[in-house]
Amino acid sequence: MSDSNKLFLIISLALGGWVFYLLSPVLMPFFVSALLAYLGDPIVDKLEEKKLSRTASVSIVFSVLLLVFLLALFVLLPMLVSQIAALFKRLPEYLTLVHSTVEPWLNTIGLPADLFDINTVKQAVASYWAEIGQVAGGIVSYMTQSGMMLLQWLVNLILIPVVTFYLLRDWDLIVARVRELLPRRQADKVIKLSLECDDMLAAFIRGQVMVMLVLATIYTVGLAMIGLELALLLGVIAGIVSFVPYLGLIVGIGLAGVAAFFQFHEWLPVLMVALVFGVAQVIEAVVLTPRFVGERIGLHPVAVIFAVLAGGQLFGFTGVLLALPVAAVIMVLLRHTHQHYLASQLYR
Repeated sequence: MSDSNKLFLIISLALGGWVFYLLSPVLMPFFVSALLAYLGDPIVDKLEEKKLSRTASVSIVFSVLLLVFLLALFVLLPMLVSQIAALFKRLPEYLTLVHSTVEPWLNTIGLPADLFDINTVKQAVASYWAEIGQVAGGIVSYMTQSGMMLLQWLVNLILIPVVTFYLLRDWDLIVARVRELLPRRQADKVIKLSLECDDMLAAFIRGQVMVMLVLATIYTVGLAMIGLELALLLGVIAGIVSFVPYLGLIVGIGLAGVAAFFQFHEWLPVLMVALVFGVAQVIEAVVLTPRFVGERIGLHPVAVIFAVLAGGQLFGFTGVLLALPVAAVIMVLLRHTHQHYLASQLYR
């Protein structure tokens, strides 16, 4: 590659990044649609192998995705909201229990009992809850009064399923067209890198999403069998944060264990909570991860956390969606850069 071509490539990448940064506020529905299409394309390909047409296969997958979305919107979301409201309603009772437990312990170790002022904590919680209500009410009021904001929200709501359908239908065609645009001398190398990136993304995104969904279901069902009132809320939280290895286990046992102790005032339910998460961890290690994720892709948990935080800081919600895919691609490029460096004259 000549110096002029390298300069043109650098300028093009910089210009593309700048345009992406400027358009990031309006790109969110397109990236959500692209992510859904990427997740659904392998299923569409498998249905095509069953002698179904591309349009029929896309219609089936799209219908399933739409059904899951409607189920989450009209069934799971109200249940989660009700459990969050119940949690804040009973929070003063929980704080009183904590105070009655902590105060004797502070006296035992020689610390002043007023170190943990229950009234101050209750006032802070009440004030925080009131602020949340005011902010939520203000957002709803602003969206209702601002015609442009409401219109943009409705457009995104309609745009995501429409764009997802067309991306799913034309995904293989889009990939083929992109390959045709690659410089012929670099095409084989770029295709090889893209296939490695796709393997890593498939192992992490598609696989990890399935693992998170299954774990959230196991956690929720297990906690519900114990009789925990916040089973759905805690199960969903533990399932979502399980994309970082062992974080879902730690957060889940901590939150669910405290909730079980506050609800039952006994230690046996806490042990049963630990048993639920222990069984789920075994299922993840023995069945879920080998089945859906395969070999570990090499993203360290700290790198995962940093990627999500950095993406959110730079590009908001769109950055959060792109953080892990970009991190996975960077890992592939770093591996090839490392191999190239070890074979270079500089290293030798």
